[in-house]
Amino acid sequence: MLSFLPKTPTDIMQELQVKFKERRKSLGYTQPELATRSGVSLGSLKRFEGSGQIALESLLKLALVLECLEDFSGVCCEEEERYGSMDEILKNQKKDT
Repeated sequence: MLSFLPKTPTDIMQELQVKFKERRKSLGYTQPELATRSGVSLGSLKRFEGSGQIALESLLKLALVLECLEDFSGVCCEEEERYGSMDEILKNQKKDT
């Protein structure tokens, strides 16, 4: 995929699928162990690691056990002001001084 194109929901799902599987393995959890610890069914975990499909609540439960739940706290936060050009940045700096 070209880097200048925005990511699609499918792209994000695939990234999460890979990251969560890698995290599970790095912490030494088997699929059945992670399923038991998180309360997410083994079938749901296998589907997630195979296709990226998972319910939000299940994803968050997995994130809790995999010690990455805090990563979700930044979703939809207010963004810093965006500028369209260097002129806008310079004007804003002059205004603040």
